Amino acid sequence: MIRSSNKPKRVFQRLRDALFKVKRSVCGLIIFSFITAGSFFVCMADEFDDRIQAMQHEEEKTQETISDLEKKTQDTRAAIEMLEGQKEAAESTVNDLRLQSSTLQSKINEYTDQLTTLEGTIEETESAMSSVSAEIISLNNELDSIRAERDERYALLKNRLKTIYEKGGTRGMLELILESVSFKEVLTRSEFIRAIIDYDQHKMAECKALEEKVRDKLKKVEEREAELDAFQESLDEKYGELENLNNEVHNMLSSTNSSLSYETEKLEDFDEQLAELDATMKSLESQTAAAQAQLAKQIASRLAMQREDTSGSYAASASELEWLAATIQAEADGESYTGKLAVGSVIMNRVKSSAFPNDVVSVITQNMQFASYRSGKVELIISKGPNSTCIKAANEVLGGARVGDYLFFMTKYYADYYRISEYTMIGNHAFFYNWITKEPEETEVPAEENAEDASDNGNKKKKEEPVQKEEQEEEPADKEEASEEEEEEE
Repeated sequence: MIRSSNKPKRVFQRLRDALFKVKRSVCGLIIFSFITAGSFFVCMADEFDDRIQAMQHEEEKTQETISDLEKKTQDTRAAIEMLEGQKEAAESTVNDLRLQSSTLQSKINEYTDQLTTLEGTIEETESAMSSVSAEIISLNNELDSIRAERDERYALLKNRLKTIYEKGGTRGMLELILESVSFKEVLTRSEFIRAIIDYDQHKMAECKALEEKVRDKLKKVEEREAELDAFQESLDEKYGELENLNNEVHNMLSSTNSSLSYETEKLEDFDEQLAELDATMKSLESQTAAAQAQLAKQIASRLAMQREDTSGSYAASASELEWLAATIQAEADGESYTGKLAVGSVIMNRVKSSAFPNDVVSVITQNMQFASYRSGKVELIISKGPNSTCIKAANEVLGGARVGDYLFFMTKYYADYYRISEYTMIGNHAFFYNWITKEPEETEVPAEENAEDASDNGNKKKKEEPVQKEEQEEEPADKEEASEEEEEEE
């Protein structure tokens, strides 16, 4: 009886021991599962953090590339401005030299005309001197003839007087008269002798008067000749002075034209250098646009994995409130109040996001983000003071009000142009959190199109890609250039 009562107890004991072992095993399995799962989740968290850090590192590298490109762009822009200043100075110099060259050429033409006039005057003077010289020669010849006639008359009278003297002088003449046969003959001989004497005296007086007249005329002609000589000398002197001035101006013109040629070549060099710098600037802008697009995609990819909480208020200064209200007015002045809140939400979400600067002004002035700031519109509104509606909207978003957690906005046209996959339309703006684009639709190539045409189309697509990237440069936050045009129309 005792044995039969102990047997069930042993069975129950065994069952209890077995259940305890099973329970212990199950507990061990549960504990092991928790430990394994915890380790798994820890590993997953570490892997996620490493991936986020790697993505942030890539973003930093891209940002460094952008900063380097921006520095090169600034240096290139400074070089362009310096060259443009030098070109402007060279253009001013060229204009001055051209004016100087024109003035000198006019002076040369003036001197040439004066020299031509002087040459004509000199020729006239020389012709007059030739006439005067010929007249002097003629007068001298005439004077010589008169003197010869006078000498001849004088010699004849002298011979006659000598003959009369040899024949007895007055007595001889008296004898000649007395020898006359008749009174008539006496008178005739007397008158004849008297006539001869009178004629000789008259001729002598006539020759003397003519000689005096010719001498007076010769004196005047000689004075005229002296005047012409003096005038000729003055003309020659003036001609020499003008010729020297003309040569001097010619030398100045030659020097000016040489300087003008040199400055013109400098202008051509400036144009070539500016063309090269413009090409460099376009290349840098294209590279910057591509880097900006790459950075936007990198940020979008990281944000897609790590969606941040950008809600909450922000203790803004009076200056930040003014900047925020002015930007809202610049971007959404023609939009509804909700549209204004949405633009302000994007700015404040960026302030709260780790992917962007952490203050209002830095977000608004971040390079290549808001077109309204780059154009100077924001600062113009600040100078005049934002309107009360935009100030109210700014205060609300600073206080924590949000219209979504959007980080980007642009017009619908640009959202479709850049193939943004998901966005929300508020007024005329498309708002979205991640920059995720749809794949472009493939167009079928017609069957009859040959391989060469297909290759050409491929090349065209490759050429279009950089243009799209360049346009993406301005689109991370401020694709609203089209909206600005719409606002201006309103």
